[in-house]
Amino acid sequence: MAAFTAKDVADLRQRTGAGMMECKKALEENEGDIEKAIEWLRKKGIAKAEKRAGRAASEGKIVALTSPDGRTGVLVELNSETDFVARNETFGQTAYQIANLVHDHKETNGVVSAAEDSPIMAIAFGESGSLSEALKMLTGTIGENIVLRRYARLSGEGAVGSYVHHNGKVAALVEIGGLSGDAGQQLARTIAEHVAAGVPAVPVAVQREDVPSEVVERERRIFTEQAAASGKPENIVKKMVEGRIDKFYKEVTLIDQPWVRDDSKSIRDLLKAAGSEVTIKRFARFQMGQE
Repeated sequence: MAAFTAKDVADLRQRTGAGMMECKKALEENEGDIEKAIEWLRKKGIAKAEKRAGRAASEGKIVALTSPDGRTGVLVELNSETDFVARNETFGQTAYQIANLVHDHKETNGVVSAAEDSPIMAIAFGESGSLSEALKMLTGTIGENIVLRRYARLSGEGAVGSYVHHNGKVAALVEIGGLSGDAGQQLARTIAEHVAAGVPAVPVAVQREDVPSEVVERERRIFTEQAAASGKPENIVKKMVEGRIDKFYKEVTLIDQPWVRDDSKSIRDLLKAAGSEVTIKRFARFQMGQE
């Protein structure tokens, strides 16, 4: 049996909401593999859904900006050790300065989930040399570890919109095609607000075809085992599983989700109302402390 630590148990509890003893049992049964333990708990009905808490929660600030023409948008997550520092004016100014740096770095196109080793860290920043050096200097000045965790830059021929929750802990960026100008930016912002809300679930992909096959197969395994436990005939179990998979797609596929401001409409309906050629190209969502 693979060894696991108390921290592994704590992480599993945070990600699933299951009790300590259930988490210990899940890790024992799955040789310390957290991902397999999550699936084991869900099959047992102990964990309804993974909370996706990922790494331990950090404090900090998430900022966004878009270009005047609305075709480029940026998200930046800058971490600190305490919320007190995250509310510091210098800290906030640094986050926005980094966002401008990312905006001007045209080589970036998409999400950079691990900023520490990215090329942007070597770019000149202020009077401190590189961005990497500037963050080290800020760490020494403030007295807390200051880390650029991740960033995103989306740019295209349509429009990009961003939304940042008032607490600076959740933000989203959406790029649409087939519509530009003020109308395009407004639609992209509306959808970004929906993505940030994470209701009914944080979207995994824009459309069904983009949902990773391994995610679908994991859900299928869980649903199959749960349905089989009902004792119903195999043909009924199969229908139950397919029904659950269809519901799962509707929950995690962005265009199929009910709009957070009016659940009588889907995000697909918003796109249709804007024009037959309007599409969602891609999106990014950052939440403090989550992957």
